[in-house]
Amino acid sequence: MLSNLLLLALPASGKSEICRYLSHLDDEVRAADMGLGPLVFLDDFPYVFFMKRVSQELRRLGADPVFFAADEVPPADPRFWGMLIELLNEDFLTLGTARAPGCSARDLLARIEAAGAAVGAPPGLFRFEPEVLARLIDALEEPATTFAQTRVIAPPPPDATVIFEFARGGSEGADFETLAPRGYRHSLSLLRPDILEQAAILYIWVTPEESRHRNRERARSGGAASILHHHVPEKTMYLEYDCDDFAWLLDHSEQPGTVTVTTVERTFHVPAACLDNRVDRTSFLRAEPEEWPPQAVAGLHAALSEVLRSLQR
Repeated sequence: MLSNLLLLALPASGKSEICRYLSHLDDEVRAADMGLGPLVFLDDFPYVFFMKRVSQELRRLGADPVFFAADEVPPADPRFWGMLIELLNEDFLTLGTARAPGCSARDLLARIEAAGAAVGAPPGLFRFEPEVLARLIDALEEPATTFAQTRVIAPPPPDATVIFEFARGGSEGADFETLAPRGYRHSLSLLRPDILEQAAILYIWVTPEESRHRNRERARSGGAASILHHHVPEKTMYLEYDCDDFAWLLDHSEQPGTVTVTTVERTFHVPAACLDNRVDRTSFLRAEPEEWPPQAVAGLHAALSEVLRSLQR
């Protein structure tokens, strides 16, 4: 069984749709065909959405927005991507001991501030005047409660598969050797060793052009906070996701069929494989399950089974 599956791809490539399909399967079928246990999902998108809301409220208060200067632009500080990994690390560490659903906005802001400090970002959220901070916290109580509802509460079973879902990239013509703090190489290097020790990578392959097209399409029928239908701003798609370094990492790995991940503690060779989704085989999963075409389901199931089985240690 795969313990930790890192599900990586450009935005709108099919990650969330695949998560939906895997969740729809019976436990026995998923285990037998794909080598996956009961599923636990850790995704950095809810943090991005919440931090955008933080920036919106700070702009409304006439204060430094910290994370996003405007809704339609990329993060102001590229260390943002490392912050998200630190938050996922904490989510993994606290699986089964999740915070109460009513966790406060102050608690969530403190977690975000600590994640920033861990990657060397300057103090941002608790440097404001007390009145500004109090008004910010008050405005964020409702979205913080909504965020808390995405947290895992029940302890996962010992044979669970934890799926980490995130996207990383760079602008056109980026030098992958010097892409940090953007890119997969940097973000993977920040993951906890106990994640990497039992990890495998499934990369969903689409072109940047197709990623942008599907990003526009998926936003037509859903809201900004929807996992299946959220829209990444067009400017961000070009500046942060016009390419990514995953193929480069495969080509430069020390061992075939793996990605070499070097952390401050040691080097890992993480098994990795690609699911070719350049010809779209996942968008149908945004519909209700009773509307899924049987032939499309069968084709996706076979492809997923083959690629996930190839990752078994």
